[in-house]
Amino acid sequence: MSDNPKGYANPQLLIRTSVLSERLVAGPDAPLLLDFRPAEVFAAGHIPGAVHLDLFGVSLIDTDPAPLSAFLWMIGHLFASRGVDSKRTVVVYDERSGMRAARAFWFLEYFGHPDVRQLDGGFGAWEREGRQVSREAVSPKSSDWTVGRSDERLATWRCLRDRLGAADVAVLDTRSDGEYCGTTVRAKRGGAVPGAVHIEWTSNLGEDGAFKPAAELRQMYESVGITPDKEVISYCQGGYRAAHSYLALRLLGYPRVRNYIGSWKEWGDRDDLPIETPSRP
Repeated sequence: MSDNPKGYANPQLLIRTSVLSERLVAGPDAPLLLDFRPAEVFAAGHIPGAVHLDLFGVSLIDTDPAPLSAFLWMIGHLFASRGVDSKRTVVVYDERSGMRAARAFWFLEYFGHPDVRQLDGGFGAWEREGRQVSREAVSPKSSDWTVGRSDERLATWRCLRDRLGAADVAVLDTRSDGEYCGTTVRAKRGGAVPGAVHIEWTSNLGEDGAFKPAAELRQMYESVGITPDKEVISYCQGGYRAAHSYLALRLLGYPRVRNYIGSWKEWGDRDDLPIETPSRP
């Protein structure tokens, strides 16, 4: 089988179940495997050797400099507590090619990790293929990893506000139809960032829970003006679904993609930021 069967520009950002299975027996050269599913699901069965880390619900709603720095310090510390360092490949996964693992992927890229990959299809694919499952918990060994900051991968409310309307910027709303149109309100105000293009994050996935081939993803994004020549700023409610679309665009080779981690919870709560309420398509 080709090393890049789906035709991605950056296939190294994903890892197939068959490749992971081979690499897990590589001794000290085996990747560090992080499981981002809920604790009770992890306890019921996980990929052998996986370390559990559930970041769901650990969110940021104020991207001003001080709270942003404190939040990122905390997340970096959590990764180091699970043994992440810059010398070892990290593989992240959840139930499918999902948003929990994609958000972790984004964090690790932002922190400057040189080799992080998401398991394509996630634990669901691993289990369907009859691969080994364990209920034995692994005690992680913390590292002294000092994280960096790749600020070109992150957007704050100021960054997004100041770039609205720029010809070389595309704003990508990855939420549900109801959230985008303002009928589902999950902040002080409902609606969308003015000019945002709406592609729900689940559109990145096929029925098998894995990322769609590059040709399908490329057509979906380029047809609505999300093109590689633009800087793309993705957002959702709290930076989870936006991170998933960040990864999809990274797979396609888009050179300038940012995740707005404060997302709609921050933007919609602030009366000083503009919104619009698009009509339902």
